[in-house]
Parts: sequence; C-alpha cells; structure tokens
Amino acid sequence: MSGYLVAIVFSRSASCFYKAAGEHPMKAEKISEFTTHRLSIYLRCLAALDEEGVETISSKSLAERFNLNSAQIRKDLAYFGQFGVRGVGYPVRDLRRRISNILGLDSLHKVCVIGGGNLGMALAEYGGFLQHGFSVVAVFENSPAKIGTTWRNGVPVVSIGDLKETVRARGIEMAMIAVPAAAAREVCERVFDAGIRAILNFAPVRVVPRPGTKIQSIDLSISLEGLSFFLAGRATGTR
Repeated sequence: MSGYLVAIVFSRSASCFYKAAGEHPMKAEKISEFTTHRLSIYLRCLAALDEEGVETISSKSLAERFNLNSAQIRKDLAYFGQFGVRGVGYPVRDLRRRISNILGLDSLHKVCVIGGGNLGMALAEYGGFLQHGFSVVAVFENSPAKIGTTWRNGVPVVSIGDLKETVRARGIEMAMIAVPAAAAREVCERVFDAGIRAILNFAPVRVVPRPGTKIQSIDLSISLEGLSFFLAGRATGTR
C-alpha cells in the first residue's frame, strides 16, 4: 500500500480517534460518526484555506469551494457551540483550531501497529500521520526474524508478547490492526487487555468492541465492491 493510499484511508477513518475535548458542550457518544467524519473534512478544507491566507469564510462559500452542503456545515458546528459572526462568516484559523480541539487533536496521540507485513509496514512508515497529530511509536510482531529490528523511519519492532508492558511504558493510546483475518479477533482482545481503547482494524473481519472502546474497520474490498456496483449500474442504465 502506497503512502498516498494510506493517506486516503486514514483521512476517511480519522474520526475513529475522536474524543471529548472539553471545549464543546456535548458528550462524544451523542455525536454520530457521520458528523465527526465531516468535521475531519472541514478541518482539511480549513487547513487549505489557512495556507492560502484566507482569513474569513462563510458556510456558503466554504460549501461552494469544496463541494459541501452549507446547511449541513452549520448544523454540524451547532452541536458544539457558536461559531463565527452572522453576516460575516467564520474566522478560518480560529475555526480550524476549535475543530482540531473538538477532534482531540490538540495533543499528540501515540499509536502502534499490530502486524509487520506489507500493510503494517506501509502504515508504520507513512509520515502523514504525524502532520495530523498521530505518532506511530511501535510495531508489534510475532516473527522472530522481525522482532528487535527497526523500520527505516526508526520505529522499533517489538514482540507481541511485550504488548502490555510497551503500551504502558510508551503511553500508547491507539492501535492499527494489520494482521490476517483469522488472528484479528484475538489480537483485538489482547490490545484491549493492554489498556488501549481505540482500534483501527484493517483485517477483513467484524470485531465486536468492548463497552467503553471503539473499533473502526477499514475493508478496502467493500469500497471496491461499491465502485463495482456503480459501474454495473451505469452499464445497465439503472443508476
């Protein structure tokens, strides 16, 4: 998996790591995944505007610029308080900061990867995570040939048997699971036992989270099947 593809996948799933940030009035569990996903999209749009030097923008202009829905933007932001000035718009940098805070991105989150295969390697080496506040600090493996080695970017490969101790010592909060489907459920249980409560699961199998935990699964085949359905609909004229 290329770094570019990793960026796309992670961008779509970043709301998995949403947490209550203290600035907004509603609890995280009352906000839908669709809303937090859109907040991540707004954040990227605002980052682009900020880099261009845009200081203020209305919901209408934001929607037109990035092919969004202005009413939905206002509704999503209203969950978290008052933003902007009526008739003037939103201060871009301030709104960017506040959404970042809502998404819990005001501090660096330490992440581990479980599984050191091709996918795990791509996840561990992707530098874009750090730009969004996520630092991959360890890869866990069960292969003796890989344990004790270091990825090209300096991330150490640690024995899965040392998961709990390493999570505690390094302050790891999140895990990305990149193991075969047959091992995914057991691995997720071990991750929860180690004290991690947020998992991004790339294994093509459904895993049920424990109470107070969050699992978001990314199955690329499902996305491809959706595209296949679209193409089939076009071919038969039944879009």
